[in-house]
Amino acid sequence: MTAQVSHTHNLRMHPRTRELLSQASTATITTQLLARGLRNTFLHGIKPLNPANARLVGPAFTLRYIPAREDIDVLEVFKDYDHPQRKAIESVPPGHVLVMDCRNQGRAASAGNILATRLQVKGAAGLVTDGTLRDTPEIRQLQLPTFAQGASPLTNLAQHHAVDMQVPIGCAEVAIYPGDVIVGDEEGVVCIPAHLADEIAEPAARQEDLERFILGEIQAGRPLRNTYPPDEATLERYRATTGHPPST
Repeated sequence: MTAQVSHTHNLRMHPRTRELLSQASTATITTQLLARGLRNTFLHGIKPLNPANARLVGPAFTLRYIPAREDIDVLEVFKDYDHPQRKAIESVPPGHVLVMDCRNQGRAASAGNILATRLQVKGAAGLVTDGTLRDTPEIRQLQLPTFAQGASPLTNLAQHHAVDMQVPIGCAEVAIYPGDVIVGDEEGVVCIPAHLADEIAEPAARQEDLERFILGEIQAGRPLRNTYPPDEATLERYRATTGHPPST
């Protein structure tokens, strides 16, 4: 049993892009993507196991599961160190996010604490699955940002068969290609197509900055009209207060 690996993808991420995206919320990023015509980028139904450790940014490293079959997916297969699930864990580069396609099925877990711990030790940026995880009380204690639809103590072999890594997958009904940039926060996870990550990073940071100013204006008693969205007078106050150009 071996994992199939697609052609090599450029998974490098510019440090400045990572820094800027780490400051942007998933709400802001979805808005930036919507402005570019992309509506299906938020992985609905996936939440952080530990909201206090939910900030996640990194290129996607993908793992695809198909439904398990009783004559193939037996406990003995885990004796194989090259089992596709284990091979994927060992193959995730530092700074990358393991994203697992479980077909939104959560009756059995897609991974557990030992594998999550291995990812953390290897320097992975995070773990995302549209299925469930086992050992969740222990995983919550890790420093690895982890997102799932919930918990299940049942081992993955009961429902999932790992077949491919580094191929295009669907996770929570969102297309994820190897190298796409995954961003997570307390609200969930968004996928940025790799070719747009650099493009939206600066506008996302500017949008965050402008919206913080607008929030302060609203808290000070200003009405929505002329403030949100901002008119030219509001933008002039923003520029005068912050010295920054407005978001575009």
